[in-house]
Amino acid sequence: MKRFASMTAALFLTLSTSAIAQTTTVVLPGEVRTYVLEQNVPSVTFEGEVVVGQPLPETVEIHTIPDQPDYAYAVVNNKRVVVNPKQRTVVEVLQ
Repeated sequence: MKRFASMTAALFLTLSTSAIAQTTTVVLPGEVRTYVLEQNVPSVTFEGEVVVGQPLPETVEIHTIPDQPDYAYAVVNNKRVVVNPKQRTVVEVLQ
């Protein structure tokens, strides 16, 4: 019986840790999304794919968002992307 309880506890901890790791998502404030979609800046061509979690190269200019220090944006390959300005990582690709 002890062994069963130990195995059950270990399985529970493993599953709950996996679930937590998989549910990490960023919810953009509505004003960030609206601001980025309303801006008229030229698109930069970037060879490769823009992927959430990956940094943009230094050659891609990112633009600040007023009153939103945690977010910036760029237009890359005709896609608007929200980035973390400190690490330059893509947070979300807006369609």
